[in-house]
Amino acid sequence: MEDKLRILLCEDDENLGTLTREYLEDKGYKAELFADGEAGYKAFLKGKYDICLLDVMMPKKDGYQLAQEIRAVNSDVPIIFLTAKALKEDILEGFKIGADDYITKPFSMEELVLRIEAILRRVKGKKGKEVTVYKIGKFTFDTQRQVLFTDDRSDNLTTKESELLSLLCAHMNEILERNFALKTIWIDDNYFNARSMDVYITKLRKKLKEDPTIEIINIHGKGYKLIAPEVETDDK
Repeated sequence: MEDKLRILLCEDDENLGTLTREYLEDKGYKAELFADGEAGYKAFLKGKYDICLLDVMMPKKDGYQLAQEIRAVNSDVPIIFLTAKALKEDILEGFKIGADDYITKPFSMEELVLRIEAILRRVKGKKGKEVTVYKIGKFTFDTQRQVLFTDDRSDNLTTKESELLSLLCAHMNEILERNFALKTIWIDDNYFNARSMDVYITKLRKKLKEDPTIEIINIHGKGYKLIAPEVETDDK
């Protein structure tokens, strides 16, 4: 494997960090381990990484702060939180920051690799698709660049926001089934992922609110519906 996928691994537990790095490297990844958030951020600015695995509780800079700073310079790179916290408030906080997934300690290395592979498949699949541009009312949504824009402003979307809006656009004025969206984007339709999707729906509503002809409505017990006057796609 000539071009190994590079993983930024930030974990202050030396034993767990070393074990995780060695396992990932055995699986063909190039994993670089840092023991605190500050060192991880400096490495991120210097290097090019395909995915970030961030421990939540770290010295100098915790995982949430690190994720926010990473997101400020790169809205696309996938982020998975490694967390000892199973509290839903902490997990939701991670998703609000823009995390793609989380895994609760203690975790199996096999599960971690499966989650990494699932996210990287989605990213690769997105990049491999032809450019699709949706017209949503006064907005234009470029799924390839993950940008939502009007004549006078543009808004960069996170990977999760872009994937969810793409599904809503593909089902324009139809019901997007909740479980279908969860399994397509989050792989698993569990409680935490469902709450995470609610957070992203709220974010998308805020981004689209300046056009009153557009609405994302809840369909009780079924899912969501993106209502807009028109939608077109341009495949290039």
